Amino acid sequence: MAKTLVALTATAAMSLAIAGGVALADNKDTVAVPNGYALSEFKGFETWQVIGVSQANPQGLQLIEVILGNPEMIETYKAGFPANGKPVPDGARMVKIHWNAKKSAEDPGNPLVPDTLHDIDTMVKDSKRFAATGGWGYGQFNYDAATDTFSPLGTGAACGYACHNVAKAKDYVFTTFPKR
Repeated sequence: MAKTLVALTATAAMSLAIAGGVALADNKDTVAVPNGYALSEFKGFETWQVIGVSQANPQGLQLIEVILGNPEMIETYKAGFPANGKPVPDGARMVKIHWNAKKSAEDPGNPLVPDTLHDIDTMVKDSKRFAATGGWGYGQFNYDAATDTFSPLGTGAACGYACHNVAKAKDYVFTTFPKR
């Protein structure tokens, strides 16, 4: 009985330590854009459908990007957006994950593939909440591998508006939905 109690106590203590470490190390559920929204509003984005992929080289970095959409955004594309001229409905969300790129050592062609996480960009359509920015809220969450945490970039949910304003005719959305 004493051995069982010691084992249970040790197991419980280890579980708490591990859970506490994970909670401290990964703030994906708590990080928020100032005066905007939390990354937790995009919970489950890891399983959303791919809209498109791209490669970017901002400030000399080589990044691989994948753009994901929640079911509302995917249905919007399937309905013919942007060619149909209809705006994206409220509730649609997109996430762009940026990874630092590396050459694959296994693939004989040595293509660029994702390496370490760089940041996560987000967009949410909410015409009431973000009326001043065409109905869209924007966020960028930079990833710090040393601490395994995210930090918001910018001053609020309007931070991406100036950049996306050039796509105003397509309801501020750059990404197309390529044929599959």
